[in-house]
Amino acid sequence: MKLLEFLKGKKGAMGIGTLIIFIAMVLVAAVAAAVLINTSGFLQQKAMATGKESTEQVASGLSTLKVLGILNGDATAVDGLAILITPNAGSAPIDLNQTKIFITDGDKKAVLYYNSTAYNNLTGGGEVTNTTLEAWENISVTDKAQFGIIVIQDSDGSCKQNTPVINKGDIVALTINATKIGLNLDPRTTVTGSVVPEFGAPAVIEFTTPATYLSTQTVIQLQ
Repeated sequence: MKLLEFLKGKKGAMGIGTLIIFIAMVLVAAVAAAVLINTSGFLQQKAMATGKESTEQVASGLSTLKVLGILNGDATAVDGLAILITPNAGSAPIDLNQTKIFITDGDKKAVLYYNSTAYNNLTGGGEVTNTTLEAWENISVTDKAQFGIIVIQDSDGSCKQNTPVINKGDIVALTINATKIGLNLDPRTTVTGSVVPEFGAPAVIEFTTPATYLSTQTVIQLQ
């Protein structure tokens, strides 16, 4: 009789141990599942953010429409450059405040930043190469290497003086005083550079000045 009671008690103790192990396994599985869910959620958010940034980097950017040169008084060299740019198709809005121009004539290299006082809006019409505009004059009165902005096309008014943001369909001219920043744009000079936005592809600057400048010319197309 006592032996039977002992065996029954032993089976009960084994059942309780098994139950404890089962509960422990369930708790471990629950903790592991919670960790996996949290990790997968974090990785999903990181993947979405990375994908968005990668798409912006690939699809966004600037393209060069043309580069105009303004000759000096005796038509022996180019004094000013007007670089006409527009956002690439599908590009996110680009802040020109965060954009830099890298340019070199093979000897002198310059990095230019936007001067907010050198700004004009010609969406209503006007002459981009008119050197009396603030976009030309105000980059000449400073010792810093800076560029100005002339707005040519901006249907939504996004490219303002202090917040010059360009988006789909906008066209602006970036003005450079070549003489002021030390570029020597005599005939047969090769010039290279780029307009580098905060993100996305840069607009390429690459041209060679003509073999000679005509005294009848005041503005020439370089690229």
